[in-house]
Amino acid sequence: MQYSRVDRVADLIRQEVATIILRGELKDPRIGLVTITGVKLSKDLKNAKVFFSMLAEKDEIEKSLQGLNSACGFIRRELAKKLTLKNIPTVSFMYDDSLEYSSHIEEVLKDIDTDENEGLE
Repeated sequence: MQYSRVDRVADLIRQEVATIILRGELKDPRIGLVTITGVKLSKDLKNAKVFFSMLAEKDEIEKSLQGLNSACGFIRRELAKKLTLKNIPTVSFMYDDSLEYSSHIEEVLKDIDTDENEGLE
């Protein structure tokens, strides 16, 4: 399967943003242990929505989101240094709740399985 340029650039941005965060280049104390899960890039490569997840309470997630969004300019400058693109996309962060959702679905399925097993006894 062939990947489009948008997909390749989005994956490259995901790797670079994850590296920036992993190396501790962001000094904002609001940013907790985040995992970059994906990047959705516009077709014109001008806007990048970076999705992150973390295992924390909602208030900690909100603080990390604020910290990441306040660091967008710094991250964009770092991307400009590391990527050889004509235009560096504007970066924004969004929380990815897919891990919470999948955990919830797993709990529901376990409850259904437990209810069915109790009915068989």
